[in-house]
Amino acid sequence: MVESEAQGRLPGIHPVSVIDIGSNSVRLVIYEGLSRAPSVLFNEKVLCGLGKGLAATGRMDETGIARALAALTRFRALSEQARASEMHVLATAAAREAENGADFIEKAEIILGCRIRLLTGEEEAHFSALGIIAGYYQPDGIAGDLGGGSLELVDVRGTDHSGGQTLPLGGLRLAEMSGNSISRARSIARRALRKSPVLQGGEGRTFYAVGGTWRNIAKLHMEISNYPLHMMQAYEIEAGPAIEFLGEVSAMKQSRISAIKAISRSRRGLLPYGAVALQETLIAMKAGRVSFSALGVREGYLYSLLGRAEAARDPLLTAASELAILRARSPEHARELAAWTGRMFPAFGVNETEEDARYRQAACLLADISWRAHPDYRGLQALNIIAHSTFTGITHSGRAYIALANYFRFEGLNDDGVSSGLAAIAGQKYLDYAKLLGGMLRVVYLFSASMPGVVPRLAFAPATPADGDVDLVLVVPRDCAAFVGERLEGRLQQLAKLTGKRLGFRVG
Repeated sequence: MVESEAQGRLPGIHPVSVIDIGSNSVRLVIYEGLSRAPSVLFNEKVLCGLGKGLAATGRMDETGIARALAALTRFRALSEQARASEMHVLATAAAREAENGADFIEKAEIILGCRIRLLTGEEEAHFSALGIIAGYYQPDGIAGDLGGGSLELVDVRGTDHSGGQTLPLGGLRLAEMSGNSISRARSIARRALRKSPVLQGGEGRTFYAVGGTWRNIAKLHMEISNYPLHMMQAYEIEAGPAIEFLGEVSAMKQSRISAIKAISRSRRGLLPYGAVALQETLIAMKAGRVSFSALGVREGYLYSLLGRAEAARDPLLTAASELAILRARSPEHARELAAWTGRMFPAFGVNETEEDARYRQAACLLADISWRAHPDYRGLQALNIIAHSTFTGITHSGRAYIALANYFRFEGLNDDGVSSGLAAIAGQKYLDYAKLLGGMLRVVYLFSASMPGVVPRLAFAPATPADGDVDLVLVVPRDCAAFVGERLEGRLQQLAKLTGKRLGFRVG
């Protein structure tokens, strides 16, 4: 395979495609490569409705089969056009349970030219759990993957999972079993979920919601609440407000009709049934909160293919390091900043948690990714790239912290209309950290010219009587004295005003 000349692609890896044949949709996702933080090169779905009528007839819908086979023909061509080195095909509930499922699989394999892996319910739960493990930092809760035909539940703690269970509560199936009655659908879901041994271990913990219908419910909640960051991964709602909102969605109250325009027409019909399933799940689990995941079976399957060392890497820091390689003037300098700020934060009274430290390191790795923009827009570009990139292993407050730190690094340490929305998401602690980190970067960039070699030799240290009436001094090596000037003094005073510490510098 000929290596692309494109510099916006990581070297040494080749595209991998995954086709997911579900009860409601058939989707192709082509990833940049098999890695801990895979980027999506291409993504397309077709809502085929293979599981339509399955509960009543025991067979997959013939019109859906025709649409699915046509989509698979296109997906194979797209996979080959993208130069994918591997194509993995997964099929779930509809193909597994239907009388004509085997015939469909045989035809699909001829079209695709490869074997289709027909997942059992336990395997679906397993890969859904791995999707949560791949996408969250130290997850702790119950993962639930709602498809058109089934709901998979599994307990996830850190990198371990247990207790996989499959229930016939997918959106299409729930609608059909209930005769399109929301009240009857609620009764069906409640009876099944109340007996779930997996949910019994979830009290007070997080429910990780996977699946297109649930993601659209989260999108609807964002629209209604005017949430400023339209990023699905790790969008979180406390259980009480979520249960109340889901009741409104299941009833499709008139007050919510205007916001429903944010959801595609093809998805709207299943929203009430997805809302019922999620509401009853949260109640049966006695969950503390729900977090919506953009990663599921596909990403979990890819994660399962990684070697042990690659799987153990931090997905956030991996993605940030890769973006530094693709966009920074010097990735080595970015790594220097990550190490140096870790040593310097305690000088300003900050004791980081492990998660705090991850976010600070990621912010430093991303500190130079907008250098090609016009100087007046570097801060805004950095904020937009970071806030809206497909990072995993990060909360929304952590994402806001990283974005704001780099915005303040370019624009100064004052709040404005651009930063206010993210500041609300970050919370006070991470807003303070973002300003501190931004202020420190504004100081040390005066020495580095964005190149490595100088920053590790600088240090904030307690002042001595010889330093005058200050608390901390930036110690500058004598051979770096030429870097000292009016701009350094000005930025030290900005940082002093922010931290309440009297700052100066010392050469020698």
